[in-house]
Amino acid sequence: MNSEEMRVAFNKWRTGLSLLGLSLLPALSGCTTLGMAAAGSDVASTVTDGAARGVGGLFGAPSDASALSTPIFVVSTRKGGSHSTELTPGAQARTSLDFVSVPPGHKAGTIEKPNFGAPNADRHFALVGHSLLDDEEFRAQIAAHVSGRIGVNRDVLVYVHGFNTSMEEARNRLAQIVVDGEFGGVPVLFTWPSKSALLAYGADKESATASRDAYLKLLDELSRTPGVGRVHILAHSMGTWLTMETLRESALAGSPDLRGKLGDVLLASPDIDLTVFKAQLARLDPSHFSIFVSRGDRALQVSAGLQGDRRLGAIDPSSEKDRDMIEKLGVKVYDLSDLSVGLIGHDNYADTPQALRQIGATINAPRAAESGEQAVIDAGADRSVRPPPGAITSEALPPPDAAAAQTAAAPVDAAAPVR
Repeated sequence: MNSEEMRVAFNKWRTGLSLLGLSLLPALSGCTTLGMAAAGSDVASTVTDGAARGVGGLFGAPSDASALSTPIFVVSTRKGGSHSTELTPGAQARTSLDFVSVPPGHKAGTIEKPNFGAPNADRHFALVGHSLLDDEEFRAQIAAHVSGRIGVNRDVLVYVHGFNTSMEEARNRLAQIVVDGEFGGVPVLFTWPSKSALLAYGADKESATASRDAYLKLLDELSRTPGVGRVHILAHSMGTWLTMETLRESALAGSPDLRGKLGDVLLASPDIDLTVFKAQLARLDPSHFSIFVSRGDRALQVSAGLQGDRRLGAIDPSSEKDRDMIEKLGVKVYDLSDLSVGLIGHDNYADTPQALRQIGATINAPRAAESGEQAVIDAGADRSVRPPPGAITSEALPPPDAAAAQTAAAPVDAAAPVR
């Protein structure tokens, strides 16, 4: 192991100890720590279970199939590589096309990685290809990857990570979501230079703020891609604040829906003050938004304790007061409290197969009016790494029970939407 690998391993070990400490600090957040509930949801019986079968089950390949190479476009305001903590000059974005290998036998909700040393593509998520692109090449390659796709497979999914996250972690997370959520479109990672340190919350917020213009430029370019269907966004934690600020900026510039191309905006464990979110949402169409919340999210409990304001991701749909607020906001809310895993419970959206299937059902929902539309611009992209047409399927969830939604004190099923 070289010195850089030792440094990264030590930081991971130190972060693990710090996270354990956070789970023991409920008094700091001013909230009562809740125990983890056993996973269980009606979602599992209403959405296809391909993700739970792993890569082999997803694409109909035998269990001893080779690793799946997943193409991911990366747009980064990091000055250096995966663990860079500095902004590029002028916060200008750098772009690349990366390929992440997902191992055979992959288990949904898991990112298989080595304890030490370099990953092995037969057993771990691994970066197996990396090509830097200039702005013109990036636009051409996005168009090429959209080309030839039909219906919702013409869509793009933009993933924005949160606080304390390296580029490698974010890239692997997006590859996992694409596979586990059975997304058939084009995945794009927007990554900003997190310090990857628990005590660097303020510095991370500044880096995220400085990255807004680059993020807005990306969304604008994606919406202009010939033949593109919808531009979906999945953001986590501090990345949800960055997303809301960027969409608000787009609205102020006269494009609240990205020229009609904005699709679903999924905010997972949003680390946003409730009052701020209401102001951000006021200029946007709330029907685009889905929020994944959890009462036992300890990271948001600590954030609320430090900042003195309740966080959006910690609202409780079983509370009459919060239900009234949700109805007034007009957004969809999915309660993941009963699916909580781990000590912190901040990554439930991607750590539990039920939540991943919900995400997949949302962004893969067919649009009847566009079912036969095909993107025809072709810049010669290699499509051999993608699954064949029709191999990726999903089943939309039924609407929430109206009677249950009117009963304020009624319990909310895990991952069940509240309107």
